[in-house]
Amino acid sequence: MQTRRQLLLASSALLAACNRTKQKLIGVVPKATSHLFFVSVHAGVDKAARDLKVSVVWNGPNDETEHTRQIQIVDAMIAQKVDALAISATDERALVAPLERALQAGIPITVFDSAVNIENYVSFIGTDNYGAGVTAARTLAGLISLAGKVGMVMQKPGGASTGLRERGFEDTIEKEFPKVRIAARQFGMADRARSRAAAENILTAHPDLAGIFASSEAASIGSIQAIKSRNLSQKVKLVTFDSSEAHIDAIKDGTIDVMLVQDPFRMGYEAVKSLAEKLSGGTPARRLDLPAQMIVKSDLDKPEVKSLLFPEFLKGN
Repeated sequence: MQTRRQLLLASSALLAACNRTKQKLIGVVPKATSHLFFVSVHAGVDKAARDLKVSVVWNGPNDETEHTRQIQIVDAMIAQKVDALAISATDERALVAPLERALQAGIPITVFDSAVNIENYVSFIGTDNYGAGVTAARTLAGLISLAGKVGMVMQKPGGASTGLRERGFEDTIEKEFPKVRIAARQFGMADRARSRAAAENILTAHPDLAGIFASSEAASIGSIQAIKSRNLSQKVKLVTFDSSEAHIDAIKDGTIDVMLVQDPFRMGYEAVKSLAEKLSGGTPARRLDLPAQMIVKSDLDKPEVKSLLFPEFLKGN
């Protein structure tokens, strides 16, 4: 009896293993693993994998300036023969060649968060970044009573998503607010310390600065630190992008006036969902634009806002 029971257990384990190996394997390559934004994307990816019965391999560079590392990861996933690939590109041009290699290998691609210059992708899933920049411009202009100097702490050259935010901000200030002037623009190169230095430089050069727009998580945190170090909280108006513990503390103490927040959990979920649908013979939507949400201090206790700001909460669902 014992031998028969052991054989049955072994057979069940083998069957389960076979079922697992039949699951489609989707590679997901974020443009950085160190940012809280992509922690939340990862949570959405994992939830979709569980719901849709696919396997996922997650790997990306530590920092979004590491184009070469991201190319290596894409090539490794091609060699691994993943069934499909989702990517947030570190650079819209540098990733073209490796993604073309993936397409030539018959691997369907969904692009999420940050665009890349290829045409034959399955879906693009991301925030309406240009629209978010327009919202940021209108919001900051309103906070400074439609007149005064503002600065921009920007992410890095070549980033499609942040570049669209920055262009939306600049275009809107120029077209709609003749008494608002963008006095300075500096890149923080996706680094908190360098973003702080950029904000410090702008504040030093323009002591009469009325406000700052920070277009990313790193740019926001650097700007928060620079404003706090000069005791300018609630004096220099600050509109930021993305979220972190530092953002939340800063909106509570009045350093941040308005946060614009994406929905990275849903972005990760929808990226995997689009590829699972494609691999099953379906035709997923070519494009899904997710709006950025404006958050002020009084919104922090709302359940829907908590679900955006605290990815660990989402991981348990």
